[in-house]
Amino acid sequence: MAMSGGKDDGSPMMEMNTTPLIDVMLVLLIMLIFTIPVATHSVNIDLPSPTPPNTPPPPVDPIKNKIVLTPQNVILWNGAPISGAGLQSNLAQSLTFAVEPELQFEPDPQAPYQLSAQVLNMIKQSKVTKFGFVGNEKYRTFDKDRSGVNPTKPG
Repeated sequence: MAMSGGKDDGSPMMEMNTTPLIDVMLVLLIMLIFTIPVATHSVNIDLPSPTPPNTPPPPVDPIKNKIVLTPQNVILWNGAPISGAGLQSNLAQSLTFAVEPELQFEPDPQAPYQLSAQVLNMIKQSKVTKFGFVGNEKYRTFDKDRSGVNPTKPG
């Protein structure tokens, strides 16, 4: 009483049964995963730091100070590399002057956004009030009109 749903014309099946092939490939993959050795060794290397740890932070200018962020994750205070702790120290020191010095912030266009956000957060927490972004105008672009008139120049 066997019933067949397809037509049986007596010709051989032309499709290959891929289930056994997939089963064998999965077993081989699992065996390969278990036989690969796990890297359990490590090599400790003392890498040089960009600024020596005992270096005092660059001095605070009583008129204006400039913070620049580089694409290499380096914070520059008036052109000299500075750590996050040194930056906080300099920001606190700048508030001790009778007249608060101007703080200019100029991140490189390729500087990481996370570093920019961290530095801006440090500046906000330090309660510095004379703060400004500089250099933004060099990234401003205007598309030319179809008429050829440059919108940055009058006339």
